[in-house]
Amino acid sequence: MGVGMSTFVIRWINFLTMLLAVGVIGFGVWMSTHHDGCRKSLTLPVLGLGAFIFLISIIGFLGAMKNNSILLSIYLIMLRFIITNNGSGHNVAGLSYKEYQLQDYSSWFLKQLNNTNNWKHLKSCLVKSEDCNNLSKRYKTLKQYKAAKLTPIEAGCCRPPSECGYPAVNASYYDLSFHPVSSNKDCKLYKNSRAIKCYNCDSCKAGVAQYMKTEWRVVAIFNVVLFVVLGQWSTWWDAVQDEML
Repeated sequence: MGVGMSTFVIRWINFLTMLLAVGVIGFGVWMSTHHDGCRKSLTLPVLGLGAFIFLISIIGFLGAMKNNSILLSIYLIMLRFIITNNGSGHNVAGLSYKEYQLQDYSSWFLKQLNNTNNWKHLKSCLVKSEDCNNLSKRYKTLKQYKAAKLTPIEAGCCRPPSECGYPAVNASYYDLSFHPVSSNKDCKLYKNSRAIKCYNCDSCKAGVAQYMKTEWRVVAIFNVVLFVVLGQWSTWWDAVQDEML
């Protein structure tokens, strides 16, 4: 595929992605006018996601339109960083899922998640979702629970950090009679209550941050898949034109 065709493909990818970004931003605006607290709490993250997608698309679109190698390089580096960045999860011996730490995330995430009002609404959504309380229904035995691939939110909000040393009775209940072996403040914040769990923990905020990072990666991967599809189409079209000549 020639340079001209490559830039053509990138233009179309980023034009379509810009439309996606506008849709995401519009969705965020709609949520900001909705009276439901759960949707309102996600307004800023969604708007931020839309703006980030739009920024990447603009860089790629301008780079392709102007044949600017510097802008195209920045665009490709940003996509590579998003796709290859596996997040900041930490493996835990004996578990099939990762745990997340708030300090591993950017200052933007920290600012949004440490905002009292933002987190109050987000916590309300997490409690209403019943995801934590449904874990014991999905995993009947401790063996199933430890082998489960929990989502970042489930791993951070539904259970105490592993370093606390609390033994699990089942997927939704831990024996808190044991003295925590770690000084991590999340160990004392965790409660078995359906309305408390680890919703006030930094590990829960880190789980939400990882969830948002995963959403951003999905968009970046969409860009790459679209690039491959259009690239294959353009190669096929070039071959057809050569046969016609």
